[in-house]
Amino acid sequence: MFWGTASGITSSNTAITSISTNSYTHTGRDNGTTYYYKVAAVNSAGTGTLSSEVSASTPLPAPANFTATSGNAKNTLDWDNVTGATSYTVYWDNATGVSSSSTAITSISSDNYTHSSLTNGSIYYYKVAAVNSVGIGTLSSEVNATPSALMGGAIQGTALSLSTVVTTFAGTINSTGNTDATGTSAKFNSPWAITTDGTNLYVAESDSHVIRKVVISTGVVTILAGSTSQGYGTTDGTGTSAMFKNPKAITTDGTNLYVGDSGNKTIRKIVISSGVVTTLAGTAGTYGSTDGTGTSTLFYYPIGITTDGTNLYVAESNHTIRKIVISSGVVTTPFGVAGTSGTTDATGTSARFDTPYGITTDGTNLYVAEYGNHTIRKIVISSGVVTTLAGSGWCGTSDGTGTSAEFCRPEKLTTDGTNIYVSGTGRQTIRKIVISSGVVTTLAGDGTATHRDGTGTSAQFHTPRGITTDGTNLYIVTSNHVIRKME
Repeated sequence: MFWGTASGITSSNTAITSISTNSYTHTGRDNGTTYYYKVAAVNSAGTGTLSSEVSASTPLPAPANFTATSGNAKNTLDWDNVTGATSYTVYWDNATGVSSSSTAITSISSDNYTHSSLTNGSIYYYKVAAVNSVGIGTLSSEVNATPSALMGGAIQGTALSLSTVVTTFAGTINSTGNTDATGTSAKFNSPWAITTDGTNLYVAESDSHVIRKVVISTGVVTILAGSTSQGYGTTDGTGTSAMFKNPKAITTDGTNLYVGDSGNKTIRKIVISSGVVTTLAGTAGTYGSTDGTGTSTLFYYPIGITTDGTNLYVAESNHTIRKIVISSGVVTTPFGVAGTSGTTDATGTSARFDTPYGITTDGTNLYVAEYGNHTIRKIVISSGVVTTLAGSGWCGTSDGTGTSAEFCRPEKLTTDGTNIYVSGTGRQTIRKIVISSGVVTTLAGDGTATHRDGTGTSAQFHTPRGITTDGTNLYIVTSNHVIRKME
């Protein structure tokens, strides 16, 4: 047998001799290369006439270390570069068993790809193959990822897998200030609430009357809106020309931020891309519970806020949950009665609350952290039915299921769609509630009101307040002027 890597094989090419059968496997070849062959029979008279020429191409190897990471309506794919590849093809399906007959994404020029415009909550399965002039190489192993959704001011869709390691992400411990910087070189002054679009954190900073932005990947902190030099006020405007007064609630739909401007008794809107601030609802400086449209309405003290993308839901410390239609600014009070506290589970305005402070949503239900009753309430949005998901009504620390568990002054909460995460100011802990079962456990904090990084209950918090998740980690703001991260 004679062979080479170019067409035109003759007896002067490399020879493989003494083949005793009518077949042969040529091993040790370079992947992604075409090999050419002719064969001749041999006897005692010598080598016979060469056959016609044939060729075969060895495929490129499968890309190694193929991974898929979920995001908001997208999955990010990554793999090791294959030597000799000129491009890559990704195959995908919504069922396991991806093959070359699955949907193909071709001509990918690098060793990573973001598959976007996906349906949140649906599983996507993938394989990838390297490509060169020979053709498409061997398919990789299969991976999958489920894109998550931005909902309620957090990234949802996949239950968090937390090691419960707690570190200080940004801010200087026990030191107030307004310094824009990176990580622990930055300074905050009473950060109260926090939200995320998955790329950045946004912090409502009560005592500095500003909204700060923190880039998750770098920890860089800047002022997005409000002015530390002007102090507090009601001014609409752009960026630092706008003014707030003790903002204590914040959420996002990914395009805008919505702020419970507690001191002004208003709901403010910030366009993230431009920093333009407007007043969406409420009359600045005037307490009340009047429903209506836009600035003709009155709020008592908006201290919790969330959004399902169409409506805002506001927790008011006068025992109500308010609703704002974002497109029209129409404000109603669908849950609770202003000025009337209680513990009643019921429907709509027949239900009673006691000082609801925090609120979040998974798009189907609202979840309310009830500071006065020491409970977590659940509201089915479609029916308005209010029930007690967890908490006995006593200020305590007991883990358990549903109403056998205890909370003490729960202030804020967030959800990944499977679990609820609660910051408890009364016992300085971060708690977890499994939505389907109501099982409550303590993730971190030992009940001591101080600051210590660590794992689980070896970590300590100083009055944990706002809490959110980027789909991977939890971020918690605390009263000693820092942002903590729980991995």
